[in-house]
Amino acid sequence: MFADIPVDVGITYEGERIRKPAMHVELGGPDIKEKFELLRVRKPEEVEDEKITVIGPDVDQIPEGSKIPFGIYIEVAGKELEEDMEGVMERRIHDFSNWIQGFMHLNQRDTIWLRMDKKAVKKGLNLKVVGKVLCRLYKSELPIIEKIQVTFITDPEEVKKRYEEARQVYEKRDARVRGMTDDEVDVFYGCTLCQSFAPSHVCVITPQRYANCGAISWLDGRAAAKVDPKGPIFAIPKGECLDEWAGEWSGANKVVAEKSLGEVTRVKLYSAFDYPHTSCGCFECTTFYVPECDGLGIVHRDFKGVTPTGLTFGAIADSTAGGRQVPGFHGLSYEYMRSKKFLRADGGWERIIWMPKEVKERMKDYIPAELYDKIATEEDAKTVDELKAFLEARNHPVVSRWKKEEVAAPTAPAEAVAPAPAATMPQAVTPTAPQMAVTPVATLPEMVVPAGGISFIFKNVKIYAEKLIIRRSKEGK
Repeated sequence: MFADIPVDVGITYEGERIRKPAMHVELGGPDIKEKFELLRVRKPEEVEDEKITVIGPDVDQIPEGSKIPFGIYIEVAGKELEEDMEGVMERRIHDFSNWIQGFMHLNQRDTIWLRMDKKAVKKGLNLKVVGKVLCRLYKSELPIIEKIQVTFITDPEEVKKRYEEARQVYEKRDARVRGMTDDEVDVFYGCTLCQSFAPSHVCVITPQRYANCGAISWLDGRAAAKVDPKGPIFAIPKGECLDEWAGEWSGANKVVAEKSLGEVTRVKLYSAFDYPHTSCGCFECTTFYVPECDGLGIVHRDFKGVTPTGLTFGAIADSTAGGRQVPGFHGLSYEYMRSKKFLRADGGWERIIWMPKEVKERMKDYIPAELYDKIATEEDAKTVDELKAFLEARNHPVVSRWKKEEVAAPTAPAEAVAPAPAATMPQAVTPTAPQMAVTPVATLPEMVVPAGGISFIFKNVKIYAEKLIIRRSKEGK
């Protein structure tokens, strides 16, 4: 795309993954606390057009294999630019960076994770080159930007100082939309920025349901659609309300079906179980279902430990990401957790039973006071048995669900299952209620496996096996 850039640049490189053995350097990422990206709108006289600054060593001066604190600070100017546009323009760092061959950008805000490829660095790719590409792409893709300057920070002390400034800006942005409700608007907004990594994922952004990444609010969506009407962030007419309590609208369903090419046809915005909102991989946190407790845990991407189910954040994220609808596994942002409609259809905060201490403290002002001490952390419960004991001792509301299930438990013999046709192919059945099990080995919500006129129906099962072989016996034997 650019003759003076040592590597190729183009949309074809979106979705490129750089594995650890191939990386020259990791900028930010899960092992580094201080990292951020921030875009600010300035007055024209405050911006030196296409100026690129690196505070600290550039990547070619950093030892191979290093992981370092990192910051991206972009300043833009233009007579039509407004402060309300900062968030959506900042989010474009993600896709513009991923256009660069040998450069990987994941996540957003203060969770960014970037890698630069060894081969690309040998060809001459460095931060100044990245800055040059970002300047050109921003001005060509968003002509409303008249001047731009880019600063990269690799000096740890400078990153730490600006990191605090960035978090204050994020909080100020988030606070603007907290007084709005989904009921008072006629239009939602959609985002497909992450489809290079999750082709069937479409984020539906409402006043009370922030984007999963935590970087785009309803106001940001409105600004983005105004700045770039044909871009990856667009208006979604609400249409008819199909389920007010769970948050389902015909307009959202229609657009999600179109943008996911039919992979997803229904979405309920306030449920983690019944047609849950899809997830890409940039989510700040994710829920996970604990069937033994009939409750939901929450884990964030900075958590390095293991949840009571035996799964790490990475393992849970793999079950959640990719644009799939997996009941009980639901990517979400911190800001959505502050919403009054947070998982309302599932019981809201009364269904939350476990989360890391860091998340619990961050959400302290939004968790109902009567529930705060009833939600376990990694300090209270490290296993499912410990979690159940904790919940019972604290009389968590979810315990009442266990008692109802015990009362309703069938005493009659199991009913016979009608034989399935031998020609029927195996088909997974997705439940609309929480029926899925979560184990370190296998997860089966409910699966019907017909074979030779006999149906095997698995419900709430845990399978620990190195190998399972089912063969059709020879006829007559």
